[in-house]
Amino acid sequence: MFVKVCGLRTPEDVDTAVSAGADAIGFVFAASPRQVTVEQARSLAARVPAHVLTVGVFLGVPADEAGRTTLDAGLGAVQLHGDYPRSAFDAVAGLPLKVIRAVSTAQTTDLDSWGADLLLLDSPVAGSGERWDTSTVDGVVGPWLLAGGLTPTNVAEAIARTHPHGVDVSSGVESRRGVKDPALIRAFLAAVRDASPHESV
Repeated sequence: MFVKVCGLRTPEDVDTAVSAGADAIGFVFAASPRQVTVEQARSLAARVPAHVLTVGVFLGVPADEAGRTTLDAGLGAVQLHGDYPRSAFDAVAGLPLKVIRAVSTAQTTDLDSWGADLLLLDSPVAGSGERWDTSTVDGVVGPWLLAGGLTPTNVAEAIARTHPHGVDVSSGVESRRGVKDPALIRAFLAAVRDASPHESV
């Protein structure tokens, strides 16, 4: 089971996620309590070993700008979150980056990755910690990540119910909004590993 820990802002957050076994780490460039600058993301990403994917998360900015920012920060993947058109994914397809299409099933009925390496299905309000109706994941095409309302206590049940290729967590490992809790990060990774064997995507 592939695990992405998103919204990291401090060296301690990054070190904890890496040591706990995260497969990917997300840095949020969209307006959020978790937002980082290019310089902060570059510095944090430098702490991440090569086998862990570093992801720039964007919402509402042009895809080509998101791609350039991701490259400037030295990251390995760009995540376009929200109501991006199919043409946005064409715009970043030629870049030396992995691409993640992140949507909620409330925004779209098209659950195809549109050529992205991964599809991420989130709650209607990204980063809110809200749980959502996961019965709507039927018909997903290709490898996908489950996000939205996941915590160390409910992630195993969510995996068993939806059978994703991986999971993504942000608010579910925070002591308060935007502040990660190292113990919760470790507990989340342990719960995922207990629930499902590791799978690369």
